[in-house]
Amino acid sequence: MIETICNSLTKKIIESVDEVDESKADEINYGLQLIIGEVPKFFITLILAILLNIVDLTLLTFLFVLPYRAFSGGFHLHTHLGCIIATNVLYIGTAYLGSVINISDNIRYGIIAYLFIFCFYIINKYAPADTENVPVLQKKERKKRKICSFIIVTIELVIAIFIPYKVISNVILIGLFLQTCTLTKLAYRITKNKYGYEIYGSN
Repeated sequence: MIETICNSLTKKIIESVDEVDESKADEINYGLQLIIGEVPKFFITLILAILLNIVDLTLLTFLFVLPYRAFSGGFHLHTHLGCIIATNVLYIGTAYLGSVINISDNIRYGIIAYLFIFCFYIINKYAPADTENVPVLQKKERKKRKICSFIIVTIELVIAIFIPYKVISNVILIGLFLQTCTLTKLAYRITKNKYGYEIYGSN
């Protein structure tokens, strides 16, 4: 349904604009699918957050995870249903777990130390983790996104250490862990994704 709508819109855009090649048309179509696909995803996430009474924590999860994901990248699922499920696992799951788990300060500091090492290792190795549809090939852009990912993780882990609200600290730690996992080779294999820079960068 969404794909049919996007194909129709892409065709109309191409017909109204001169000099649009095939690669540009693919980019337009992909962008439309992202935009239109986000609408039902947003409402489903909002309804789940309301039902679980975690709207405020879900918004906080978006606040902490989205900037990191924007720069570090991560896998994308190939169907809208899969994308909706993955989005809600990441954001609703993080918010809900953050509200129910209770860990001591000593364990929390240990988790933060582990996450610092884990996140920095994965970012250094894979970020920005692009895809075939949206590759990030320019070295300058890749370096900028990698540095921004390091900075965001550092800031958020510092916040997780010093913020007096344990639930918010939980949300930060769970969100960083799950998002970092989406960059890994294992996650890409499981979701049948390929890194764009590995495919196009070697050509």
